[in-house]
Amino acid sequence: MEKKMRFGIKSKIIIGYLIVIVCLFIAFIVLNSQISSLQKERNFIIDHDIEVHDLTNRIEKHLLDMETGQRGYIITGEASYLEPYNSAATSWEKDYNALYQLLNNNPNQQEKLEKIKGSIQDWIEAAGEPTIALKKENNTKELQQFFEKDPGRQYMDDIRSQFTSFRNVEKKSTETRATELDEKNQKIKIGLYGLLLFVTLISLAIAIVLSNSIVNTIKEVTQTIKRITASKGELKGRIKVRSNDEIKDLGLATNALLENIEERNWLQTNIAHAVTMYQGIASVDKLAEKFLFTVSEMTQASFGAFYVREENDKGNLFVKQAAFADRKGDVGRESFLIGEGLIGQAALEKRTFVINDVPDTYQLITSGLGDVKPKSIFIVPVLFEDEVIAVIELASLHEFTVLEQELISQVIETFGLTINGVIRRMEIARLLKESQAMTEELQAQSEELQTQSEELQMQSEELRMINEQLEERTKDAEEKSFELEAAKEDLEEKAHQLELNSQYKSEFLANMSHELRTPLNSILILSEMLEENAAKTLSEDEEEYARIIHSSGKDLLALINDILDLSKVESGKLDILLAEMNMSELPDQIERNFSHVAEQKNVQLKINKAQDVPDIIHTDEKRFQQIVKNLLSNAFKFTESGSVTVSIQRVADHRLTTAMRTVDTDCWLEIAVADTGIGIPKEKHQLIFEAFQQADGATVRKYGGTGLGLSICSEFAKLLGGWISLSSEVGKGSTFTLYLPSLSNGLIDYEKVNFAYEEVAVSVEEAEPEAEITEIDHPVQPVESSLQDGENVFQDKRVLIVDDDQRNIFALKTALAKQGMTIMTAHNGIECLEMMENSEPFDLILMDIMMPQMDGYEAMQKIRGELKLVDLPIIALTAKAMKNDREKCLEAGASDYISKPLDLNQLFSVMRVWLVN
Repeated sequence: MEKKMRFGIKSKIIIGYLIVIVCLFIAFIVLNSQISSLQKERNFIIDHDIEVHDLTNRIEKHLLDMETGQRGYIITGEASYLEPYNSAATSWEKDYNALYQLLNNNPNQQEKLEKIKGSIQDWIEAAGEPTIALKKENNTKELQQFFEKDPGRQYMDDIRSQFTSFRNVEKKSTETRATELDEKNQKIKIGLYGLLLFVTLISLAIAIVLSNSIVNTIKEVTQTIKRITASKGELKGRIKVRSNDEIKDLGLATNALLENIEERNWLQTNIAHAVTMYQGIASVDKLAEKFLFTVSEMTQASFGAFYVREENDKGNLFVKQAAFADRKGDVGRESFLIGEGLIGQAALEKRTFVINDVPDTYQLITSGLGDVKPKSIFIVPVLFEDEVIAVIELASLHEFTVLEQELISQVIETFGLTINGVIRRMEIARLLKESQAMTEELQAQSEELQTQSEELQMQSEELRMINEQLEERTKDAEEKSFELEAAKEDLEEKAHQLELNSQYKSEFLANMSHELRTPLNSILILSEMLEENAAKTLSEDEEEYARIIHSSGKDLLALINDILDLSKVESGKLDILLAEMNMSELPDQIERNFSHVAEQKNVQLKINKAQDVPDIIHTDEKRFQQIVKNLLSNAFKFTESGSVTVSIQRVADHRLTTAMRTVDTDCWLEIAVADTGIGIPKEKHQLIFEAFQQADGATVRKYGGTGLGLSICSEFAKLLGGWISLSSEVGKGSTFTLYLPSLSNGLIDYEKVNFAYEEVAVSVEEAEPEAEITEIDHPVQPVESSLQDGENVFQDKRVLIVDDDQRNIFALKTALAKQGMTIMTAHNGIECLEMMENSEPFDLILMDIMMPQMDGYEAMQKIRGELKLVDLPIIALTAKAMKNDREKCLEAGASDYISKPLDLNQLFSVMRVWLVN
């Protein structure tokens, strides 16, 4: 069959445009021809008529010059008056000839021009030349007699009348040509519109034909895809495209994708079936028999044998435990040593063998009608902890396909764990039987073995669960591999720029954190000391001032943490820790945290929890609580009267959208926070979820806030697989609804492209667990309990404060001096080393990190290395809260690590640990 010529979309569009361009080009040529003709006629009117009028005027001027020169000479007798006469007498005939030639297409005007010429010649002969001759003869008497009659005037009047008639005719002729030109111009205009309409119709026809040829084909492909989609997983349908263009390529590519997906579905379905079929089997022979039967059915294998490793005096011996299509027990040898034969070699090399050229002497496959030679042999070892514990050999009447080989390879990846678990359970069962035969003296040992067996059973169950989770993750990874492959090229192009942006942003936020936390450290420490008013020197108002300063400092610290938290969310590096969360406790938690707020604002707090809400869900409880607290805080902030209602319910199945159904979850929850507050205009609904945005400036001034809360809530909700919706009306209140899935099977990996971003500065929440670990490593309570009542471990201790900020030095020095310590200060690492070399030994060093000349890292390394002071406690203090700062400080030689702003109780606790030790 002759191959159909390819006529692509690009070719169709180009040909359509070429046709339109050709039509436009033809129209342009026709239009240009008409305009050129019109231009020629216009130029003829301008040049011809102006020239006619100009020559007419010049002839009249020459005649006037002759008359003026004649009269001047006759009156004065001066010969100079004859010069214009003589010049005009010569020139008027030239102009006349030119004018006569110009009117060669107008005989009537030429006839009038000849009459004018005769009149001029008559005047010259009758009045011009005779009077000049009489004057030259000085015949005054005859001149007087001539002018008494004056026949020349009559000639002149006739000439002027003739010129007037001549001009009127020319003027009418010009008007006639102008009228004709206007009519022709109108015809050209009508023709132009007609041509434009024709080109437009041609263009529309071409566009309709091309679009129909493209759109109809796309509709066919779309309808086929919709039918496949509506078939609920049935992927047998294929796209058929009659056109030979790019859409056909799309259809073929889609068909290939459907075939690949169908193969993957087959593969995953059989893997899941194979994994689940051997659950609960307690013996190796049953497991082997079940496994052989299932795998043979999946791969259409006709022959099979299953060998399990046993240890004996000769070494590792593999013994046949099961066979498929066994003919009186002669399917395969009963046992073999490692390295013995092809199957032993597979066990030795730990690799799979596929043999398609089977020799004639190979074991025949028996059926009811006779024996058949197999076409393909598949030998695969089963590994556990990189050791071969079993070998499987299959034979088939057809060659094993790549998909069947991949199926078996993936199934046996975790099958070794199952075999090992079954062997262990068999061993445990054997031990239990032996223990039952023992005497009562061994009863205690039997109970201990029973306990061990239960632990092993739990471990086996845990391993099985881990195996299932790994299989699920493998399945998800394979499903998303195609998406990752498609996004790979775009990510590689943007990776470098994203790395730079992330690095700049990380450095900026870290520096900003350092610059803000450094002065904030001294503010919080000093305000806390003033608030305590240990010396009782402050009035109640001054104590209140100190409390307000301390509270404002904490608010500023919370703002810094929100900004850093938002940056982490945007960079895609915020850790989400999924765990079980008790939903039954949520109403009590909300009541406990916000009831006092409701009482203070005289607002009613209502909490409604539906009966169908599960008691346990899987999510990040910390982020979930942060979302709910932010929504409730906003609700109380913007509600002056009325109520705030929290509704917790499960999303019914009929309300689940298509997108929600695609999420692998146990259930969807709907947490709605409704208030009777000021409300939000509809056009501001999207704006308030952006960082640093609120509904309007008046809201900021009246209610305060930074505009980060809802932005962080929205991002947290996305990371947890859900979203936040808003329903609000100005003056009536707002309802924020959180839709959240229970992620019992792990996070939704829909933001996979964010992996290119670098992690930026971490918030204080991440630093606090490290401090808790430090306190666990060095418990304070036992040491304090061992001290006598009233004993002060800080008394007379020498402490060196190394910091380049005088505010921090003053705050720390003041706080530590009240504890009875001797304080020395240094402004950088160099001064610190000099003081340690020239002063008495110190009991403890408080080391800032970011300092000029020599930072804290280098100073600690020199103290440990050059000064050999390995036991001197050094506590690192820094405001640059990067995620790996603690590890860097400990590697540089720090004994412990505290981030700024400092909590005096935490500082004293850590110092007490190291001073006592």
